[in-house]
Amino acid sequence: PAGTQARRLDLAGLLVAVPAALLIVLPLVLGHQAGWPPVLFAAIAAGLLLGAGFVLVERRVAARGGDPLLNLDVLRAPGLPPGLAALAVTQLAYGGLLFTFTLYLQAGLGDSALRAGLTYLPMAAAFGLVGYFWRRLPAGARAFIVPAGLTVSVLAYLGLAAGVRGGTQGGFLPFALAAAGLGLGLSVSPLLTQALAHVPPARAADASGLFTTAVQLGQLMGVAILGSVYLTRATAHLAATHPATAMAGTAVWLAALSAAALPAALVMVRGARRRRGRCHGHRRSDKIAA
Repeated sequence: PAGTQARRLDLAGLLVAVPAALLIVLPLVLGHQAGWPPVLFAAIAAGLLLGAGFVLVERRVAARGGDPLLNLDVLRAPGLPPGLAALAVTQLAYGGLLFTFTLYLQAGLGDSALRAGLTYLPMAAAFGLVGYFWRRLPAGARAFIVPAGLTVSVLAYLGLAAGVRGGTQGGFLPFALAAAGLGLGLSVSPLLTQALAHVPPARAADASGLFTTAVQLGQLMGVAILGSVYLTRATAHLAATHPATAMAGTAVWLAALSAAALPAALVMVRGARRRRGRCHGHRRSDKIAA
């Protein structure tokens, strides 16, 4: 638009952010195959230090009146930090599920790519339906929909662990996958809506970048970390009899991750209810004054 000044490239922030992400993600991807040598842990530690340095660089750029790659003021938006944390953990579990369960179906059970893909149909159908219709719930129910979705995810992943122990695709497994889709549908889209509701329009681009990065890095780290968990269990002596043992153990980790996202979701809900209560209080005061 006319009168809008283009943002300048934050070269300093870019030069710190890219190697920080690379030093954290690459060792996680290569760790299992390389046998986790000490140099990989040193690289992860260096990446975390660079991540802290990125925060300092961005603050300095903003203090000088520049255009930081990520304006950290966006984190002051009510509900955004806990929502971002919950989303990152949820996507970590989701990425790990897609990778490990597909590996289990194709390498463990010998399924074709087509049959493995069709196995996900109950999950995809439940996710799509719930993601489309959740807005029709009453406003009071929508406030608690994210914790409810995460709770369903915990139960679904535990059901998945029970369903794969026999080394087959029958029985309870389709219902566990449908429940996983239900949990994701109840949590992901409502979580984004609630976490971004109070972001100022001027910080919308920063918030969008944060959440997009959280989704992509969360799924990538889920593939790397939970993939390592599955492959380690699959090659261990106790799991040598059948990959189902490895998948069942990995599914328990998925349930634990969903449970770990619950506190952040509850903090977001509590903050939203508190803000809603203050708004109602102000409205009543205005009516009385009028």
